[in-house]
Amino acid sequence: MALKTERVMFLRAVRQLYRVRTFYAGGVLLWAVCTTCTSWQAPGSRQMWVSVLLLAVFTGLLVTAALSLRRLEAPEMVRPAHHAASNKAASPRHAHA
Repeated sequence: MALKTERVMFLRAVRQLYRVRTFYAGGVLLWAVCTTCTSWQAPGSRQMWVSVLLLAVFTGLLVTAALSLRRLEAPEMVRPAHHAASNKAASPRHAHA
């Protein structure tokens, strides 16, 4: 039973990391636009440096979330080959021994 619970918790964590990564990507995009506009209007101002700082923070968070997702990425489950005989009859004309 614990194995099933662990799998559910793992899937929740991965799903939440996907959502967080999307949020951080939006933050990076927003702060990149703000930094560009601010540096165009007032280069070297305090607002520009705050935008650069927040862009760096969101970029770091995005990289951390992406690396965590890569680390947690489960290997694809390859179904094992089933070498036993099939339960189905080979064909209707063959009789069982």
